[in-house]
Amino acid sequence: MHLLQPQTEVSISSLVSTLSSSISDHLLTQVQYLAWLKSEPETQQVDWLILHFNHWFSHQNVTLVRGDFEPEYFPAVNQHPARIQFAHGFFNSALHEISHWTIAGHKRRALADLGYWYAPDGRTAEQQALFEHVEIKPQAIEWLFSQAFGRKFRVSLDNLTGNGGDGSTFKDNVYSQLQRYLTGKDQLPKDALYFISCICICTRHGKMLHSDEFTREMLD
Repeated sequence: MHLLQPQTEVSISSLVSTLSSSISDHLLTQVQYLAWLKSEPETQQVDWLILHFNHWFSHQNVTLVRGDFEPEYFPAVNQHPARIQFAHGFFNSALHEISHWTIAGHKRRALADLGYWYAPDGRTAEQQALFEHVEIKPQAIEWLFSQAFGRKFRVSLDNLTGNGGDGSTFKDNVYSQLQRYLTGKDQLPKDALYFISCICICTRHGKMLHSDEFTREMLD
């Protein structure tokens, strides 16, 4: 899913340099089904992610599912929950699609693909500029997710056959947006903060992310 229009953010209380957990003491003991093993093959890590995301967000009537092809979002219909379908079973694709979902408000979550249109690979310079503008916040949030899991994050220009440029400005913008989230200048969507908190409990013994864990050079 690649979004080319602005999305609605869900506001929460202002954050300072360290992301603080909003999880209650009771929930701390209910977060983890299986131990997170960083050295496991990606397929098993994806299984872990699906199991835990669907547990953590069961109250949101949404499920995370593998897709064989391109990612897609399906809203809830009748008795069937919404589905966040990520591409080809890739862990990073799952984090990317989750980042888009956390930004979308309730109205867009009721629409197919969150109500956005997609210009395919081969975009013009103007289309690419619009794509990058809308991708800054989701990819900054995806970077937070990746860091919480101890995984390498790579920005995605997603325009292999078009005019994608060298990506330097986009990387600068993603890094700046990340710092705005970490310092509280911009507010994280509440579901993104909740997701990060749950991950950190399972992968970092509850230690939350801090701004000094991120540098611009990490994107090169």
